[in-house]
Amino acid sequence: MYSRKTKLGVFVLEGVNSIACTYFFNYLFFHLQRNFGFTTFHNLLLSAAHGFVYMLSAWQAGRFAQRQGGFKSLRFGFALMTVTMLAGAQVRASEWFFVVLISWTFAVCFTWPAMQAITSEGVSAARLPHVIGLYNVVWAGASAGAYFFGGAVFERFGPASVFYFPAALFATQWAITFWLERGAQATSVLGGLEKERAATTASAEERLRSPVSPSAFLKMAWLANLFAYIAINSAIPLIPELAGKLELSPTFAGFFCSVWFFARTLAFVGLWRWTGWHYRFRWLAGAFATMGICFALILLVPSLWVLIPAQIGFGLSLGLIYYSSLFYAMDVGKTKSEHGGLHEAMIGSGIFAGPALGATTVFFLPAHPNSSTWALSGVLVLGFGGLMWLRFRRSD
Repeated sequence: MYSRKTKLGVFVLEGVNSIACTYFFNYLFFHLQRNFGFTTFHNLLLSAAHGFVYMLSAWQAGRFAQRQGGFKSLRFGFALMTVTMLAGAQVRASEWFFVVLISWTFAVCFTWPAMQAITSEGVSAARLPHVIGLYNVVWAGASAGAYFFGGAVFERFGPASVFYFPAALFATQWAITFWLERGAQATSVLGGLEKERAATTASAEERLRSPVSPSAFLKMAWLANLFAYIAINSAIPLIPELAGKLELSPTFAGFFCSVWFFARTLAFVGLWRWTGWHYRFRWLAGAFATMGICFALILLVPSLWVLIPAQIGFGLSLGLIYYSSLFYAMDVGKTKSEHGGLHEAMIGSGIFAGPALGATTVFFLPAHPNSSTWALSGVLVLGFGGLMWLRFRRSD
């Protein structure tokens, strides 16, 4: 059990972590394209490697945080990310960037599940939507700002900033965790049990609104989030190519291609204040369908007049899907760090599957530039079918 002051401190860590991770991961592709000649195929392959490691590491990192404690997990993650960034700044051979990204990916898995668990630990069912809403707004808002201004930072301070700027933030976070852990206050076991009983009762009343079981909603949300990250991480490595088609510099690519980040943040704010979507399948299904349509429009129609509204729809739908995955992960069950790890593992599966399929398609069909987008759109259609199957099958 953690005090209010400790939780607020973790929200600060969350925001800083989001800024550092967003800047590094997104603008690394610009750096590699501009300075090492990485093609779309190379960017997709690199992103797939990142997702594969994330998929394998996140669940185990969540279990580590559950058993060893959230702050121990955070310290390890922040320390290793700092070292990885400093090492990455010294790399001059392109193949070593795979090693840098894989090391960073392994390390970051020890941060997000731990922060999710600390902020939601001991929170009653009535307060849980508020806490998760705040958590989502903080990381998404920080991420949107980092992408929006990241292009200008990249051009002003050069490619080395992709490593040195995040390294400084990760090191600062590592130092803050010691201060936060010392200030953490434990509550009595009796008080914790009383809050747990209250949470169970309140959650049971809310879940009765739907004929579908909470465990089924958790599985559907995890599946939807997997495909959401297939879409996100298939699009991100292609942004430098899209920016080239639209004749956008990294600075203006950051401005125009960050619309979906801000739309996702606005979705989080709305869903935070209005909880009528809880345990309502039509909202999840509608968001999934919108995501697939907007994904195809963003990559197939290189026009700013299409890019802006398509990004808005993309971001709003992604907001509901991600929010559903995290909310049900924290609302269903007691092992929050482990469930948070599973939530992140599903994200990793999507990060791997999308770029891996995209890279495979580009490799075998190099003469068809839109082949990867069509293939990925087809996969999203299959994902929607899986969502329908989970909803209407006879048993959990």
